[in-house]
Order: sequence, then structure tokens, then C-alpha cells
Amino acid sequence: MTDNVPAGPLAGVRVIELAGIGPGPFAAMMLADLGAEVIRVDRAADVDPATFGSPHPDLLNRGRRSIGVDLKTPQGRDVALALTAGADVLIEGFRPGVTERLGLGPADCHAVNPNLVYGRMTGWGQHGPAAQDAGHDITYLALTGALHGIGRAGERPVPPLNLLGDFGGGGMLLALGLISALYAVRGGATGQVVDAAIVDGVSVLSTQVHALRQLGMWQDPRGVNLLDGGAPFYDSYECADGKHLAVGALEPRFYAELVRRTGFPLPEDTALDRTDPANWPALRQAWARLFRTRARDEWAALLAGSDACVAPVLDWAEAPAHPHLTARDTFVDHHGVTQPAPAPRFSGTPTGLHRPPPHPGEHTDELLAEAGFGAARIADLHAAGAVA
Repeated sequence: MTDNVPAGPLAGVRVIELAGIGPGPFAAMMLADLGAEVIRVDRAADVDPATFGSPHPDLLNRGRRSIGVDLKTPQGRDVALALTAGADVLIEGFRPGVTERLGLGPADCHAVNPNLVYGRMTGWGQHGPAAQDAGHDITYLALTGALHGIGRAGERPVPPLNLLGDFGGGGMLLALGLISALYAVRGGATGQVVDAAIVDGVSVLSTQVHALRQLGMWQDPRGVNLLDGGAPFYDSYECADGKHLAVGALEPRFYAELVRRTGFPLPEDTALDRTDPANWPALRQAWARLFRTRARDEWAALLAGSDACVAPVLDWAEAPAHPHLTARDTFVDHHGVTQPAPAPRFSGTPTGLHRPPPHPGEHTDELLAEAGFGAARIADLHAAGAVA
């Protein structure tokens, strides 16, 4: 099942994704959203034919076809190599050395396809003392310094969902690396390995903080700086209805607009000099008292269309219905599911959602036939349990 949508800038690129979780599937989703053909190699043990024909609920797997393969069998390995022989990119997210033991490491795959871009997604990277350790987003952030910087002053660090590590520093950087290596291949280079580690990616994302530290404009304690909730004009505030308002009036003219529009301060408060961090605690309390006098949406309406740099803090259900996001089709309905639309946007090669997320093994026979396997061979692979 595929939709009649524009092909996108990566049309013609073929990607093999060895099924994993988190950042690897996100990178594959990004490539699929941009028009690449992505084949997800799921575990044969996860295949349930009774689910075929209905979209899988995991939106990270959208845009794919799925084949069920037991990679631990010789026949399953041969199937994976046959798929790889006709691909441009392979993505794997196992611990270092796992695909080598399966006979699907870079050397094995480059033997059948020298131009293959081989993408490896891990938390710690392919080498280093922690390379074989288990980990999750929070532990990767902890090692880079990023987790230390997120949280209120005097309180413990707060994990920022897994957007910063898994998806920002992980999957997004892997997607960039894959496209960069693919560009090199198209320019005449041979295939290569892309070693994407979350600790590397998060560290790159934190470059500005390191720069501000060098400039003497960032203190190491969390929650006391301009962009980490320390400044009262860059923070969120509770409103009369218990909902919240985000304030980002960094520049003096934006702050002046905020003051003018809101009538700050209340009669019992004083408009202290905001450039002196010593005044920040008192200013925060004054702003908090003011914002608690109206409901969130009243403030949002009052400040809409201004340069006060204020926005309502919407929840997951509210966000898709916001007028600005609706006007831009930032969220779309695809096969009955509201979800984020592909991004970014292209003027000449527009993107779109091609397929809903497949169930494991939903396209096994179809993909085997496309790879050149005859009906008898496909039957033998099923009988041996190498595919499902």
C-alpha cells in the first residue's frame, strides 16, 4: 500500500534498515520522508500475519516495507546480503561487533557492494572504554555535560525527554552523515562507514554553550544563565487556569513590548533592572504574580501578533490544532493518524508520506521476489525458518 505523493529529493535511493529502536529508526524515517525507498529487516520471530493490512502504531517506522528475516541463520544472512547488494545505504544500531558476528559487518557488505554507505548508530560509538556498555539517552547526556546544564538552580538535573540524545544528537546526525557519505559516493568515492554516536552528536549540539563559557557568558551551575531558565524573561510561567505560558523576550525591545502589552508590573511590584542578575529572583516573582492573574489563552490572545516573544505551552493534543501549525500543515492526517509531517520543505522536490508503518514481515515475499528469489527458493526459506 503506497500513496500517490511527490517522490522527494531522495527518490531512487535504496536503504536497508536492520530493525532496532530509537535513533536508527528515526534516521530511516527521515530518509523515507525525503523520498528514499527503505526496507526494514525485522526479526522473523516478530512476524504475525494476522496483523497485515493495518498500519502498525509505531510512527517511527512509517514509509517502509518490511521483511521478516532470521539473521542468525546462514540463509537469513544470505537474504540480507542479497538485499544489501542492491542498496545505497545500510543502517544498523547494534552494539559494536554484533553485525560482524552475524556476517553482516562492513567488510561483508562492502564485499558485495563496494559503494554501500554503512551507517552505524550507537550511544557510545564504535570504540572507546564504554563502547560495549549498555546505555540510554540519559546516560549519554550525562557524560557529555548536557544533562548537567538542564534543570532548575539548586535542583537535580532533569532529562529532556529523549529528544536531545536519541533523536537530535543521534538519529538526526546519522541521517546527515548518511546523506553526506552518499553525496561523496555520487561524486566518485567508494562506500564507507558512518560511525554515529550519541555522545558525539550531543557534544556537537552543545558547541554554543562551550563557546559562551569561553566568552565568560555562561556559568557552570545550572539554572542561572540566560537560556537555561535562569533569566526571568526566558522561562515559563503558570497562569490562572494552571496552564503555562512560555516567555522568550531576550532582546531589550522585545522585553519592552512584553512590558507594554502586559502592563507589568502589578501595583505592588517594581520593574527592576533586568540586566542585573541579582534582580532576577525578584523579577521572576513579580512576573509570576502578573501571569497568574489571567488564563493562559487570555494571555496568548493579548500577546498574539506582537514581538513580545510569548507563546502558550500547548500539550501534545493541542499542538496539531494551533492555527499557525494548521496553516503550514506541520501535522498531517495519514491513514487515520495525526502525525508530524516530513521536514524540511523543498520547492522543487516536495516530500510526502508514502506508506503507513508496516507490521514485521508484511512484504517478505514481495521483497524477496524483487531481489531475484524464485518461488521455490522463497518456499524453501520459509520452510527453513530463515524468513517469515
